[in-house]
Amino acid sequence: MLTFREFLADAANRGEVVNTLFEERLFELVGVLHKITDTLSAERIPYALIGGLAVLIHVEEASPEHSTLTRDVDLMVRRVDLNRVKEAASRQGFKFRHAAGVDMLLPVGTENTRNAIHLIFSEEKVRANYVLAAPPIRPEEKHIQGKSVMVLPVSDLLQMKLTSFRDKDRVHIRSMDAANLINEEIEKALPPELAERLKHVRETE
Repeated sequence: MLTFREFLADAANRGEVVNTLFEERLFELVGVLHKITDTLSAERIPYALIGGLAVLIHVEEASPEHSTLTRDVDLMVRRVDLNRVKEAASRQGFKFRHAAGVDMLLPVGTENTRNAIHLIFSEEKVRANYVLAAPPIRPEEKHIQGKSVMVLPVSDLLQMKLTSFRDKDRVHIRSMDAANLINEEIEKALPPELAERLKHVRETE
């Protein structure tokens, strides 16, 4: 599997435009990711990387040319572990903040949410009107910049993306589909409403 730096270098060799500032931002995000996931792993606190960064890791492994860059770090944890997460994170220079209905971990010394880690709780609905609750934590081990990270599998990630169904979610769905990650077995497991959303994404690509 290509590292992010290898992927970006390869894109540059193919004559594609690579945004240096975004590249630096991506590596900044990965640094924040490792800082918290190393801590959670050491404390044996279950977690799974979700969101755009999880999509990028899966797609890059399958078909790097379809990777899409991301701006966020999103982690799924169990609500029962929240106090342990807060305590472990605080020892690594993060502070917990709840704002506008969002739980996050911020580096100490800043109120800027730029480097915030957004927390989603497993087996709970992110929003009351969502079709499905978030899945349980059953991640796969992946590697990014030489370190192990627990990442939500494609099947669960797709259901979360189809459930939230924002513009950026549809971009991520197209990326996974282009990389042939959405197989027949995964499709068959989708509830009817989410299957219709996947069909809509494909028809409006």
